[in-house]
Amino acid sequence: MTNNKYTVGGLFSGIGGIEKAFEQAKYEVKWAIENDKNCNLVYKLNFPNHHLIDKDVMDYKDYISSLDKVDVLTAGFPCQAFSIAGYRKGFKDERGNLFFSITKFIKYLKPRAILLENVKNLENHDDGNTFRIIKKELTDLGYIVHYKVMNTCDYTDIPQNRERIFIIAFLYKKHSEAFKFPNKFDQRKLKPIHKFFVPDEQVDNKFDYNDFYDIKKLRKIMDDINTLYQYRRTDPRKNMSNMCPALTANMGTGGHNVPLRLVKINTDGTKIIRKLTPKECFSFQGLKSLKLPSNISDTQLYKQAGNSVTVPLVKKLAVSIKKALDID
Repeated sequence: MTNNKYTVGGLFSGIGGIEKAFEQAKYEVKWAIENDKNCNLVYKLNFPNHHLIDKDVMDYKDYISSLDKVDVLTAGFPCQAFSIAGYRKGFKDERGNLFFSITKFIKYLKPRAILLENVKNLENHDDGNTFRIIKKELTDLGYIVHYKVMNTCDYTDIPQNRERIFIIAFLYKKHSEAFKFPNKFDQRKLKPIHKFFVPDEQVDNKFDYNDFYDIKKLRKIMDDINTLYQYRRTDPRKNMSNMCPALTANMGTGGHNVPLRLVKINTDGTKIIRKLTPKECFSFQGLKSLKLPSNISDTQLYKQAGNSVTVPLVKKLAVSIKKALDID
């Protein structure tokens, strides 16, 4: 890693996962923009020295001229409009049109590099038309585009099966030619999932599933304490690779999607089952030390964890971008 100091600014910053990754890669975070009040509570608690701007990205005209220019612009822009779970509405959904707000910041700031993150389905949405539009917009702005679908468990030691597309774009050809995506990680060195669990004696019983309406089915199917399960639609599914399934933004809205674990089997044969806590979900995003405000609901915390990025993966991308920018 070089000693050159580069600056970064973030759009749709959420709780600050991308900013944390770039900071770990020795960038200076100049500013971050997020207007979700619950996300901002977490962001301010954990990164009090960052310049957090509580504004809507779509209201860019009100404040864009006050922003410091940065070397790298990042945006983990809302993905529900492009995801399978979001019914793939794409640009017909207002959240999908948020991409065009990003282009306004690019035009004004002219960063030397851009990092965009979204769900893997973005590449094939609408038979590839959505992604073609995004690439054309960036190309028309003068950028050279690289992209890749990357899975957390393929590039870090975190055992989460989380595929996301990363778009990296450079303003100058010399930087683009020097850029390389990180090499894959040796999966034999993945940390075991139990390393990400909170000690059971410290877990509030509100996370127990003993009163779940379909608990009999869960107890019948869940038989392995060494992996995680996920209740999807009508049945719990076992993760056969001993990994955490991809965390989702809606996992705190009911019995579905939240990863479940079989804590233990009592001597009388009864099974103790609980869902992952928000703290554990953040841990599977590389945010084990994240401080969580006491005045935010678990539903919001689950949403934030599901919407966040895997920090160690983004850090590797930030390092690769830095190496490319060092080419003069």
